[in-house]
Amino acid sequence: MLSFESDYIEGAHPKILEALAKTNMESLSGYGADEYTKTAKEKIAAACALPDAQIAFLTGGTQTNQIVIDTMLHQYEGVVAAQSGHVSVHEAGAIEYTGRKVLTLPSHNGKIDAAELDSYISDFYKDGNHEHMVFPGMVYISHPTEYGTLYSKAEMTEISKVCRKHKIPLFLDGARLGYGLMSRQSDLTLLDIAELCDVFYIGGTKVGALCGEALVFTKKNMPLHFEHLVKKHGALLAKGRLLAIQFDTLFTDDLYFEISRNAIDRAEELKSLFTRKGYKFFMDSPTNQQFVILENSKLNELQKKVKFAFWEKYDESHTVVRFATSWATTSEKISELEKIL
Repeated sequence: MLSFESDYIEGAHPKILEALAKTNMESLSGYGADEYTKTAKEKIAAACALPDAQIAFLTGGTQTNQIVIDTMLHQYEGVVAAQSGHVSVHEAGAIEYTGRKVLTLPSHNGKIDAAELDSYISDFYKDGNHEHMVFPGMVYISHPTEYGTLYSKAEMTEISKVCRKHKIPLFLDGARLGYGLMSRQSDLTLLDIAELCDVFYIGGTKVGALCGEALVFTKKNMPLHFEHLVKKHGALLAKGRLLAIQFDTLFTDDLYFEISRNAIDRAEELKSLFTRKGYKFFMDSPTNQQFVILENSKLNELQKKVKFAFWEKYDESHTVVRFATSWATTSEKISELEKIL
């Protein structure tokens, strides 16, 4: 069956599999004390123009979000996010499970607004009962957002200014970061993100790796004894090489950016196809996620031949669904979909 269900339905880029196989019989120290962890960190730090960046490798997005938020917040603090934010909607209460609360702001096509954020934090401290409330201790954003939209450099700069004004960290979920950076509409670079955010991660699971996220602390602000805290969460891999070799490969010869661009090119072909066929989009997405409004009978018919993701009900007779491209999507796959449509 043809599938556009998500951007992690394929395994890993062949160069990653080749690197894992090539190094398979090397005897390497565990828990990130191997040479590939060192070189992968150096390559990522160089790409971010942050020679002093503190970098850690974790296995997945939810795990990374939970660990960052739990270890950087005080017990009396919560994390501010859009109502549609991944930590608020699609992580099964993982943040709340650690005793942290997700404090939500209105979502504007997946994004938060800097002025609304500023008002929210300012109003919190103006409330005479705020000592009885959960303090806003961090701001979480995803880029691209859950709706495939992007923050502009101006928007990100304003959010960063608000965070610095209130002395709380800005955390960027970069599970699909490569696809955001390579979007034809993006004016935000990796260097901008490194400058404006206090912590962010470079997603590998959705961008060519078998698994893995590269977590970057930009201001020498990694929590003390972070490895200890990661292990306490059950998230420290003994075979740290598994993640390091993948990111060492992804950040050699710009592979990460090259394969991310493929997803954007195929998404543009997908968008063009749906437009030619007369389908309507829920919103304009410049990234690898395309949200299409399907009449319910058409949805049921299409599901027999194509996999895609349910997103939300549009009205009684229509549904919003998501088609996602990835580093591995081919033009031939788009052509097959055209025949089905």
